[in-house]
Amino acid sequence: MKEITLLLFFSIFAYSFGQTSIANYDVSITTIWNTTDHTTLPPNAHWSPLIGATHKNLNDVLEFGVLAPSTNGIKTIAETGNTSDFQSEVNNNANANLIPQKSFLPFAGNNSIASISGLEVTTEFHYVTLVSMVAPSPDWFIAVNNLDLKSGNPSINNGWKDTFTMDIFAYDSGTDSGTNYTSANMVTVPRIPIAKVSGFPINGNKMATIMFTYNSSTLSIGHINSIENLKIYPNPSNGEVTISNIKGIDLENVKVYNVLGKLVKQIQVKKNSPKLNLDLSQLNKGIYLLKISNTEDSSNIQKLIIN
Repeated sequence: MKEITLLLFFSIFAYSFGQTSIANYDVSITTIWNTTDHTTLPPNAHWSPLIGATHKNLNDVLEFGVLAPSTNGIKTIAETGNTSDFQSEVNNNANANLIPQKSFLPFAGNNSIASISGLEVTTEFHYVTLVSMVAPSPDWFIAVNNLDLKSGNPSINNGWKDTFTMDIFAYDSGTDSGTNYTSANMVTVPRIPIAKVSGFPINGNKMATIMFTYNSSTLSIGHINSIENLKIYPNPSNGEVTISNIKGIDLENVKVYNVLGKLVKQIQVKKNSPKLNLDLSQLNKGIYLLKISNTEDSSNIQKLIIN
């Protein structure tokens, strides 16, 4: 019975964790700027170029509720609309890929629209952050932050979200103390946490809507081959186990499951380790599954017997 359970569990794991996917979306942002939603409108109301990034982890690019980074990417966009610092920061960030800037075009009245065609996200870079300056303003910007395009349902769109819309709001970068669109420069020292603009003149109202239109996705198991050459020895073992990373693969963690599918141990892996020594001697004798994951969301699953 244990062998049957183990075989079924192994099959599910091999299918679920050995695959990678790329999804393609069209993105369209329509701004909302009128006296019905916002108390006043500034002269020459406009928006800086829309720019952003796809990224691996939450808050790789922008985080609300904390101080603006000492780096100037978000600060410069929020205060001047210039994207040069932001582009440099993203290009130097191994956890993020730049989404090239797109200009806003007139749409209707004071409203504008910006579009991104064929935005690609992957199982590794599945978060999206987009920003644009509210112009003119002291240090306000609109943002979509840490949007996860994974749906969690692999049976539809290979696990990617279908077409959807959402509201976008304005945020204060916490670097200028001006209170109106055309306030004079008043540097905030020290900086304060990034927060939603909830008071005059925006009053917490939405400033844009965004639509993500799902186009397509592909599913591949090719990446799993890059970690198939990992060796586990000795096996069977008394609990002292070595994983030989013979190709110098950038491993992330090792998870140990019993035959019932319960996680019994997890080990984080230091990067660029030539091999990994595991002490599993505290586990009961029996059959276990080791799920070895790399930083590209690929996994190698092997059976281990502890005597």
